[in-house]
Amino acid sequence: MTDSILIIDDDVTVLRSLGSFFEQHGWDVYRELSGEAGITTFERALTDVVVVGLKLPGIDGFEVLDRLRGRETSVIVLTSDGDVPTAVRAMQSGAENFLTKPVDLAQLRVTADRAVEKIRLRRVNRTLIGQSATAEGLDALGGSALMREVARQVTLLAHSDRSAVLLQGEPGTGKRWTARLLHDVSPRGAAPFIELACGAGDAAWLEAELFGREGASGGEAAGDRRSGLVEVADGGSLFLDEITDLPLELQAKLVSLLETRAFRRTGGTREIPVDVRVIASSARPLAPAVEAGKFRQDFCYMLDVMPVTLPPLRERSRDDFLGLIRRFLKELGPANPGAPARLSDEALDRLLKHAWPGNLSELHNVLERALLLARGSEAVGVEHLPAEFRGRVGTALDRRHTPLTLEELERMHIDRTLKHHGGNRTHAAIELGISRATLIAKIKRYAIPG
Repeated sequence: MTDSILIIDDDVTVLRSLGSFFEQHGWDVYRELSGEAGITTFERALTDVVVVGLKLPGIDGFEVLDRLRGRETSVIVLTSDGDVPTAVRAMQSGAENFLTKPVDLAQLRVTADRAVEKIRLRRVNRTLIGQSATAEGLDALGGSALMREVARQVTLLAHSDRSAVLLQGEPGTGKRWTARLLHDVSPRGAAPFIELACGAGDAAWLEAELFGREGASGGEAAGDRRSGLVEVADGGSLFLDEITDLPLELQAKLVSLLETRAFRRTGGTREIPVDVRVIASSARPLAPAVEAGKFRQDFCYMLDVMPVTLPPLRERSRDDFLGLIRRFLKELGPANPGAPARLSDEALDRLLKHAWPGNLSELHNVLERALLLARGSEAVGVEHLPAEFRGRVGTALDRRHTPLTLEELERMHIDRTLKHHGGNRTHAAIELGISRATLIAKIKRYAIPG
C-alpha cells in the first residue's frame, strides 16, 4: 500500500517543496491552500498523514485539527513562530507532532514515517476489536462460582485502568484471551492492544521492540529512528507474555516506566511521556524467581497488586467447559465452511472425560482439527477427534494411551503447537523449548503442512 499525505498551507512554495519531496519518495501527495479545501480533500482521499500550517485563510489550523480529531489519520503541525505555548496547544488539540518552518525535510520524513507506522497499527487493532473477546462480555469467562470470582477481579481491574495487572495460570489457561477481555471492557478498549512474548529474543532485540530506537546521534532526524511497542500502545494496553522471561535490565526500565509514565528510546536522550497499561502473564509464580535473583522485587510488588489466577480446565465446572466448547465452535465455524455446529453425544462425552493437560489451548486445537475433518457431516463425531480420544473409555490413563511412536507423538505435538500460534514458527519454537532452526528442520522432516 502506498503511503499518502495531505499538505495544507497558504504558502505555495511550501506546498511545492514538501509535495515534491514526498513524491520523490513514492508517496501519494495532495495539496491545498486553505483549511476548508483541505478538509474536503481529506474526506475524499482519507490520507495516512496530514501536514497543516496553523495560519490559514478562513478556518485556521486549529479548526482543521478539531475536525480531524478521532479520524484515522496522523496530523503534523507546521508553525512559523516555534513558540512553546502554540506547540503545546497543537498537541493538546490532537496533533501527532509539530515542526518549525523552515522545515528540515529529513526530520519531516522521519516524523511522517513514524506517524504512518502508528496509524496503521491503530487501524489493525480497530479491526481486531471486532474479533475480540467481548462478543459475550465477561459472561464468556464462565458461570461457576470460581469463574465468577475471576470475572469480578477482571471488572475491578478494568475500572482501575492505570494499575499494572498480573495474570497467572498454567500454560494454555487463557491468559492472553483474558488480557484482551480486560482491555476491551476497560476505558482503554478503543485504543491499541499490543503484545510481546518476553522470551522471543535477546535483551537488545527486546529493548528495541519495547522502547524503539534512535540513531547514534539521538537527533530527531536520525534515519533509523523507530517507535517501540510502548509508544505504539500509548493510550491502550501492553501485554507482556511470560514476564519472568524478561531480562533484569529490561525489568528495571519497565519499573521506571510504571513509576514515571515516561521512557527513552534506545540511543535517545529525550523523556517521552506515555499513558500505557501493562498487563503481564506468567505460568510460574514470581516469588521463586525473585528469590533466585532472576526477577526484581520492586517489579514484583508493582505487578502483585491484585493478581488474577486462571484455573486449569480440569478445575472448571462442566457448565464452564460446555461454554468454552460453544465459544470455540462459534469462533471456528466461519473459518470452516460446511463444518457442523454441534457435537455428537459420544464425541462430547469423550471431550468431557479427557484430562486436558494442555488446557484451553488443547481444547481449541482439538476442536479446530475436528471441524476441519467433519466438513459435510451433521455433527462432529468420535471419528473426527484425535487418536487419543478414539480408544476405549476407561481410566484417565487408558483414555490417554494410544499406541504411538515417539516420532508420531512429536509430529502431532509440533503440528498442534504451530496451529495454536497461527503458524508463527518463532512463537511455536519458544513454547516447544527449541530453536527456530530446529523447529524448521523438524517441520521438513515430518512434512508438516504450512
